[in-house]
Amino acid sequence: MTVGVQVEQAKALAAAGRLDEALALLIPLAAQEDAPWQALSVQADLLKRAGRLEDSIETSRRLVAVRPQSVPARHNLASTLGDLGRAVEAERVCREAMAIGGDAPETWLVLARALQAQGRFDAAEDAYRQTLARRPGYGDALDDLSQLIWMRTADAEAACAPLDAVIAATPDDPSPRRIKARLLAYAGQAREGYEALTSGPLDAPGELAAAQAVLPLDPRRALEHADRAAVLAGRPIPAIMVTQAECRLALGEAEAALALIEPLRRAEPLDQHVLAFQATAWRMTGDARYRTLYDYDAFVRPYRLETPEGWPTLDAYLADLARALNDLHQLKTHPVGQSLRGGSQTPAPLSESDHPAIRAFFRAVDAPIRAYMAAVGHGDDPLRSRNTGRYRMMGSWSVRLQPHGFHADHIHSRGWLSSACHIELPPAVAGQGREGWLRFGAPPGRADLPPEYYVQPQAGTLVLFPSYMWHGTEPFGGEATRLTLAFDIVPA
Repeated sequence: MTVGVQVEQAKALAAAGRLDEALALLIPLAAQEDAPWQALSVQADLLKRAGRLEDSIETSRRLVAVRPQSVPARHNLASTLGDLGRAVEAERVCREAMAIGGDAPETWLVLARALQAQGRFDAAEDAYRQTLARRPGYGDALDDLSQLIWMRTADAEAACAPLDAVIAATPDDPSPRRIKARLLAYAGQAREGYEALTSGPLDAPGELAAAQAVLPLDPRRALEHADRAAVLAGRPIPAIMVTQAECRLALGEAEAALALIEPLRRAEPLDQHVLAFQATAWRMTGDARYRTLYDYDAFVRPYRLETPEGWPTLDAYLADLARALNDLHQLKTHPVGQSLRGGSQTPAPLSESDHPAIRAFFRAVDAPIRAYMAAVGHGDDPLRSRNTGRYRMMGSWSVRLQPHGFHADHIHSRGWLSSACHIELPPAVAGQGREGWLRFGAPPGRADLPPEYYVQPQAGTLVLFPSYMWHGTEPFGGEATRLTLAFDIVPA
């Protein structure tokens, strides 16, 4: 079999969803010292699709060495570096691609994101605009630019300006209206966002976005949009089915929601949103299986951090860590698509930080994570059945809530275990009113299902829990901020 035939066969297997077979076919070929560039290129792409980003980077570096004048090779390497949070390297490789002629909007977008992750917001905003100059309707760039403006200014009108220009030029395209509706919802203007979205024609993704936009305001209308999205899609789409189920739950129709959730659970057994909605439906129907998922005593566990090497006390360490994190909180308000309201979130994965105090944090949490896995053990439920005793990070960030800020109830769709480590706390958390406390078990849109479990935050204490578990925080008063560092992990 020739190299070309092997590569094409691997691509065909991948297109058919047989990713492991495709990689197995390429591994012997790509492992050769003089591996053909075509094999390296496809293998790097398939490794990335499989979530093996470190392996993809290694293969991409080999490809760049073989084809040093290839703009796509450098672009793909930069993109994967960006996905891993290696912003400085991603920027360098982007600029190398541009130096040899790369000028594609995709490369400008990777550069813009790398600059934003480094906190270089003026340069990032300029790079987003350069991206849009090359492709005016580029949805990902519009989304990122408008969100950056929003986080920097807390000015929804200014953030919507790039979107409004595109909407005016292409009124029949629902994509920029979808972005605007989502931004306005997180700016506290959900009805205005819904009206903007529905001011023009909608395709299936637009109907789905309309359902999500109006759900907090009118669940019945949201269901109508979700049902239209399903008809327009013409085939079962998990994201649409999940939204239909969420609408049914908001309407109190738990059995109808379960009819949608159960096939999704079979098809997507690890989907954290589906698990959360199944748990909500079970709670509503009084199903005893609810407690197999929401066993707070077993699954929500606090751990006091040990003082990292190099610091005399935990308090001294936390003071240094707080200074490092506060320096990173340069944005004015919360991002779009996240749970926090009234605060800011760091823009880049903290696990990639070179700051000594931040690096020490990830060494300090290793023992609690391993203790948690040992304590929950193994079983047939969705949490314990995945417990391998090994883990890898899937994201890490810091949130600084301002007074009266809070986390809306949410889950973490990409995690297995999620966390909250409290670094600096306002005096209000010590009171009797549960201000600033972690809360668990309250699904959004169901006022009749209140929180079932609370954890009082303590500085230096890490709380670990399942990613599918609804959680949020109570608002707090006073004048001090609430600083946390959090991460998600998945089994390794």
